[in-house]
Order: sequence, then structure tokens, then C-alpha cells
Amino acid sequence: MSSVPAPPAPQAARRATIFALLVVFIDMVGLGLILPVLPRLIEEVGDVDLGHAATIGGALFAVYSLAQFLLAPLLGALSDRIGRRPLLLLAVGGLGLDYVLHALAPSLGWLFVGRIIAGACGASFVIANACLADVSTPENRARVFGLMGAAFGLGFVLGPGLGGMLGTLGTRVPFWAAAGLALANFVFGLLFLPETLAPEKRRAFRWREANPLGVLLVFARYRGVLPMAAVVFLYFFGSAVYPAIWAFWGIAKFGWSELTVGISLAAFGGVMALAQATLVGPSVARWGEARVALFGLFIAAAACLGYGLAPGLAVVLMLLVLHAPEGFVHPMMSALMSRAVPEDAQGALQGGISALMSLAMLLGTLFFTWIFGYFLSGAAPWRSPDAAFFTAAAVLVVPLGLFAGLMRRHRI
Repeated sequence: MSSVPAPPAPQAARRATIFALLVVFIDMVGLGLILPVLPRLIEEVGDVDLGHAATIGGALFAVYSLAQFLLAPLLGALSDRIGRRPLLLLAVGGLGLDYVLHALAPSLGWLFVGRIIAGACGASFVIANACLADVSTPENRARVFGLMGAAFGLGFVLGPGLGGMLGTLGTRVPFWAAAGLALANFVFGLLFLPETLAPEKRRAFRWREANPLGVLLVFARYRGVLPMAAVVFLYFFGSAVYPAIWAFWGIAKFGWSELTVGISLAAFGGVMALAQATLVGPSVARWGEARVALFGLFIAAAACLGYGLAPGLAVVLMLLVLHAPEGFVHPMMSALMSRAVPEDAQGALQGGISALMSLAMLLGTLFFTWIFGYFLSGAAPWRSPDAAFFTAAAVLVVPLGLFAGLMRRHRI
């Protein structure tokens, strides 16, 4: 294992940290802008009902995840070879192009083209996490990754609420707003983002780490990482229920408007951001990363069950508050895995985690949108918009049990 590198100059490290957090924040604002209007856009462009729109929405998310799964390891490995800056700018620019294509799309085919482009360039999280790993120490990485989670959640505070309001002006308006944000983000990075990976810290490009199957070798190479990767995969498979059906579920079960969908997502993002910004550091200091991750996994399973049983918006909003600790899972697991690999493999690890997430979200989105659509159709033994949430709760019990077993066996 290589020695811990000397920290970069404080000013450059500060600028890199700020930009990495801004990338995630603005990306999440852009995504949040479009979520409230996506069901109506699919219905309009495809001339389909809500059940079929949910299935098409799942397919759109799946092609995005597939492109990201295929290319995220390549971009992560390339970032270890040529640096973080050019690939992060590529990722931000690709998202902007995706939003423009959605704003102009005359048919469903164009929506799929946009999602493929976004997935191919959608390594912003991979490279942003690698940037943070470059400018942080192993001891404070959990706190820094917690700030990344807070930026993610804060983006969801502003994005969905704004998207719901802009959606009242037209289905395409939020997409233009998201494209403008992505362009501003690109220009900001072009002008101010420093390179965080010094030339002497770069390593040779390895094809085995640049293909999606080779990612498993990255996990298997370091002791204790592969079982944690299995936990991450199963967790993201189960949590795929939210991007897959949330807006469609709210419309089908409660008759929510685009504005209400946006408010619900904004409330979720606000609670997540507040919890991660204020609770990650103290929680890790008191209980350790593993126990915090375990609690988050428990909340993940319980929250899905709660949403399925919720009778109205008031209960949903209450559950969103109780749901906040699930946001600890990803930063804690990333920190635990990051500590188990050498410093010159952080880009490959983050690319591997992103690819694993993408594969899990791809399969999970297809699975849960199929469950949702089936239980709204006449073919189901009973009609219920909640079946996907009940199924997700059962799925999420599996990584909870697996991680609890890892903690007992390996005392992590």
C-alpha cells in the first residue's frame, strides 16, 4: 500500500472541495427541476396513460444507468491517469446537453438519446468523490463525504420545489432552467477548478479496471471490500424504488400535482441535507462509521414500509423527517471502502462504486416500475400503487442483515 500523500496547498484544496460540492449540488438541482414534470412530459410526448408512462420512465432511467455502468469505470480509471479536472468538466457538459434534448424532444426516442448521453457523461459523482479523496485525509473522509451527501440533499431542497413551480408555466420550462444551470456550472469549473491529482500521484491506465466487469477485480483486490460492495449493490437496488416511482406513485395514490410532487421532494432533500450537514460528524465520533451505516440501512427498510402504509400527505411529510438517517448509508459505506484501498486507487474505487450503483439502479428501476405498472393494471390480482414500496422494504432487509453479519464477523 502506498504512503499517505502530503495534503495539497490549502487554497487549492479549498477551491477543489467547494467546486466538487457545487457540482453535486447543481447537478441535483437540475435533476430535481425535471422530476415533477417528467410524468406529464412522457404522457404528452408518448401519448400514454400514467401506468405506461411509469414503465417508460423506468426505461429512461435504466438506459441512463446502463450507459453509466458501462463507462463510469473507464472514466474513474482515466481520472487516475490524466487527472480529475477534464473528466469532471466532460460530465457537467454532458448533463447540460441532455437537458437541452429533453426540452426540444418531439418524440420518446429523443428522450432516450438524451438519457444515454447523460449516462455516458454522468461521472460527476465519481470524479467529485475522487477530488474529495485527493484533498482529504483518511481520518476526515467520512465527514467530507457527509458534506457531499448534504450537497446532494440541499440540491433536492431547491430543485423539486422550483421545478414544480416552473412546471405550471409549461412542461419544458424546467428543462431549460436545468440546462442553464449546467452551463453555468461548466463555465465556473472551466475558470476556477484546480487539478487535484498531482502528476507524481498518477498511475498507469489499466484496462481491467476500465471495464464494468473489471470493476469487480478492484473490489476483490483489497481485503473486506467485496462484501461491502455487495451491501452497496443490494441497498441501491432497493432504494431505486424512489426515482423509479415517487412522482408516479404520488399522482396515482393521492392525485398530487406537479407542485405537490416538487414540495414532497424538496422536503425530503431539506431533511437529508440538514441531517448530513449536522449529524454525520457527531454520529461517527460517537458510534463509528459502521454503526451509523447499519442504522441508516434499518431506516431504509422501515421507511419503504411506512410510505406504503401512508394514508395522506401529512403522514408522508412526517415519514420524510424520520427517513433522514438513510442518507448516512452511502457516505459511510464509501468512507469504509475508501479506507481499505491505497491512495492511488481512489479513482478506480469511486468508479467501481458508481458502476455498482448504476447497475443496481438500472435493475432496480426496471423491477420497481414493472411492479408499479403491473399492480395498476387489470392483470393484477388486486390494484395498489403501494406494492412497489412493500416489495422494496422486503428487499432492503437483505443488505441490513448482511452488513450486521459483516460487523459481527470482522468487527468493523
